[in-house]
Amino acid sequence: MFAVYAAEPNPENPLDALRVGERPEPEVPDGWVTVSVRAGSLNMHDLWTLRGVGIKPDRFPMILGCDGAGVLDDGTEVVIHSVIGDTSHGDETFDPKRSLLTERYQGTFADKVVVPARNVLPKPASLSFAEAACMGTAWLTAYRMIFTRSGMRPGQTMLVQGASGGVSTALVTLGKAAGMRVWVTGRTEEKRALAMSLGADAAFESGARLPERADAVFETVGKATWAHTMKSVKPGGAVVVSGSTSGPDPSADLQRLFFMQIRVVGSTMGNKEELADLLAFCDLKGLRPAIGTELPMTDAKDGFEQMLAGETAGKIVFTR
Repeated sequence: MFAVYAAEPNPENPLDALRVGERPEPEVPDGWVTVSVRAGSLNMHDLWTLRGVGIKPDRFPMILGCDGAGVLDDGTEVVIHSVIGDTSHGDETFDPKRSLLTERYQGTFADKVVVPARNVLPKPASLSFAEAACMGTAWLTAYRMIFTRSGMRPGQTMLVQGASGGVSTALVTLGKAAGMRVWVTGRTEEKRALAMSLGADAAFESGARLPERADAVFETVGKATWAHTMKSVKPGGAVVVSGSTSGPDPSADLQRLFFMQIRVVGSTMGNKEELADLLAFCDLKGLRPAIGTELPMTDAKDGFEQMLAGETAGKIVFTR
């Protein structure tokens, strides 16, 4: 079958490990189902897989793609939940042995993908396959950050560090729909304009002094924005972190942390129930992901090059 895959880990030149071609059709274990993929969205996680981060060398070749939407053998249109883990203790995101597609199991950038039967949810008719394919990683991550981890209430102010990535654009759209005042920072005028077009109340240059401090700051950037984040949150406010694309090791600024009684909260992906609620929320409110680039999977390298260069303007989606 056709697939977009990582041939081997390449930490220095990740795109040199990218292949577009044929892979064997997947076997279907008991309790798993086959999804004929119609669309999959690109995430930073896919670049990390090409670099060999979070995946053992013996797992290669690995079909890329955490996110996807498609059709079951009986014709049911579904969205794929990317977190595969033990739910016996409730929330699969707390299972220490959990994995995402592309870490242990083959991903969605292919004609077919197999996942546990519990990892597919009905696709709302109001969402296209391309839109639905954005939900399982970036949008689910944003949903959990706001509604499960931040403790925010409608009417409060949230700051999103970074204005144009998949999680950032989802945070803007979801936060605005939930009644928050949404501020963003962005490196370029184009990125800030994108955030404003999605409903942000104000957009600032990276590192700019804000009119006032925010109730919560949402971090996916890490080292490059951390000092600004710590200065931008109110006393007793929250910093919610789900990524560190610019580096994981900023100064902790512990004096400000304890003196201002700031809560730093980690957040990873989301569980199946949160994904179901996210899909219902989008359907109810008419919310749609910002798709900056939509390409056939045969042209996947172009999308990977855009992400590696930081030229994102919403989600990058591959279709079959």
